Amino acid sequence: MKKVGKPKKRIARGGKTGRFVIGQERFAKISAVEGIVLTRQMHARMKEFDNKGMSAEERRTTIIRAHRKG
Repeated sequence: MKKVGKPKKRIARGGKTGRFVIGQERFAKISAVEGIVLTRQMHARMKEFDNKGMSAEERRTTIIRAHRKG
C-alpha cells in the first residue's frame, strides 16, 4: 500500500563538495535541540528575505550589517 501525504523534497547537494542545504523549518528543529530559538525579529527578517527573494549571499550580508556596530 502506498503512503499518502506530503511529498518529500529532494535535498540540494553539491556533488563535488558533498554539502547539502536544509530548509528553515528543519534548521529550526535542529537548533531547538541545541536550545537555540529564533526571536520574533529573526522570524520577521526571514519572512522579509523570502518575500524579497534574496539569495543566500544577500541574506548573509544583510544579517552581518544588522549586527555590526557603528
